[in-house]
Amino acid sequence: MKPAEPPLPEPAPGTASGSAAPAATPSAAGAGFPSSVLAAALASAVQPLAGAAPRLAVAVSGGADSAMLAAHAAPLARRLGIDLLIFHVHHGLQAAADDWAAHVQALGRILQVSVHTSRAQVRADSGLGIEAAARDARYAALADLARQHEAGHILLAHHQGDQAETVLLRLLRGAGVQGMAAMAPSMPRDGLLYLRPWLNQGRADILRAAQAFAAQHGWQPVQDPTNADPRYTRAAVRELLTPVLDARWPGWQARLADHARHMADAAGILAEVARADLAALQPSADLASFALAPWRELSAARQAQVLRYWLHLHGARMPTEARLADLLRQLRQLHSLGHDRQMRVTHARHVIRCHRGRVWIEPRGQD
Repeated sequence: MKPAEPPLPEPAPGTASGSAAPAATPSAAGAGFPSSVLAAALASAVQPLAGAAPRLAVAVSGGADSAMLAAHAAPLARRLGIDLLIFHVHHGLQAAADDWAAHVQALGRILQVSVHTSRAQVRADSGLGIEAAARDARYAALADLARQHEAGHILLAHHQGDQAETVLLRLLRGAGVQGMAAMAPSMPRDGLLYLRPWLNQGRADILRAAQAFAAQHGWQPVQDPTNADPRYTRAAVRELLTPVLDARWPGWQARLADHARHMADAAGILAEVARADLAALQPSADLASFALAPWRELSAARQAQVLRYWLHLHGARMPTEARLADLLRQLRQLHSLGHDRQMRVTHARHVIRCHRGRVWIEPRGQD
């Protein structure tokens, strides 16, 4: 399953690939296994870690994308003197999950890379929806594996098609500049750094490499049926919209991926402004609170932007436009009416409250 990120889930790390695309005619560059195109993109991301990151992991579900990432990473890691591990998350949502775990172990034996498996605890009652809940559970399981095995970096196999789908989904949900930046090539989370070296690579090269790898080693990637099930948001885009877009606008995925990079640049500029604004709000040393009075002196747009930036710093889920508007309204009214002691807003896994002229954020249950 490839769920999407808040407010719109992104593809889950290391998830199994969906229905295999029809066999493509190998191109002159990058055909077969190993693919020179995929290997070069991976090397650009991993080579800076040589000497600084003695242990690197790759999240592998057993699908074509993550399996090929591991297959290309194994020889590169050996050349760079980096200890490579494979992390597999057993999410328990599919009847074939046990078989997938065994299949990944078989891949590890072929690549001579140790495989470590963790069972994800997916909370169906979290209120996030099964896709987002599964994604969060996978990241939690990967973080646990990284701590157990002292890996500071994890490779994820998201590719250009995944990025384009994410941009499209966020556009349909009305995301702002930060949301339209979609997935970043590197992402800090839970004390780790996740790397996505193939965000600019088309899936056709990955499938060609998988076909050649299967011919060489007899190992076939698994197929996750949920990736072709239109009951799931991302699968609906892939199965219902993508064929139409491919037929009418060839190359749309590359153009949307370019758009994501442009939005990332714009988001970076906005973040610089928000960082400066937050520094002027008398923040606490841990940035868990700021003064309300100077916040009210900002323009409405900068009030909203610094609030989003502050929430992001604390790992809070980005609010919808309606939720953000309500939070802004409460902060403005509470200050003017002097009722700040009464404000306490629950937002996903966090609580935002105002007390004695300061706005605070804290995890839920920490009262």
